[in-house]
Amino acid sequence: MKIVLAVVGKMAGGYLSKGIEDYTSRLKHYVPFEIQYIADAKNTKKLTQEQQKTVEGSNILSAIDNSDYVSLLDEHGKQYTSMEFAKYIEKKMSTIQRRLVFVVGGPYGFSPEVYARANEKISLSSMTFSHEMIRLIFTEQLYRAMTILRNEPYHHE
Repeated sequence: MKIVLAVVGKMAGGYLSKGIEDYTSRLKHYVPFEIQYIADAKNTKKLTQEQQKTVEGSNILSAIDNSDYVSLLDEHGKQYTSMEFAKYIEKKMSTIQRRLVFVVGGPYGFSPEVYARANEKISLSSMTFSHEMIRLIFTEQLYRAMTILRNEPYHHE
C-alpha cells in the first residue's frame, strides 16, 4: 500500500516546507509515501466560492483513481488521538491494496462531488489551520503513527 497526501496548490516555501521535507524523508523508511500536488483554481477573483470549489473539485477527482481509498482532511471529520490514528493506519495497511489518499482541499473546502467520492473524513483538530500547516501536521502525525506501530521512542504516552 502507498500513502498519498493530495494537496490543492503548491507550497510557498519557507520553514514549513523544510519540516514537511524532513518528515517525508523519515516516512520513506516505513511506508511508500508521496505528496501529490493538485492544481488550484486560477483567476479566483472572478469566481464565487462555489465555482472555486467546483474547479478544484474537478481537479481533485481527476487526480484520484477509482481504486483509491480516499480520506478527506476535513473539519467535520472524525478525530483521533495519535494512538488511535496509528491503529487506523495499521488497519488500512492490512486492508487497502493500492493507495490510501488523504486530501487537503482548497481554502473553501470540497465540492459536493468530492464529498460524494470520499470514503471518509478525518479532522486533525477542531481548530482551523492554514493549508500549509496542515501538510506539516499531517506528515508529522503519520510519522508518529509509524513510530508507534514499530514501538520506537518518538511518541510518549
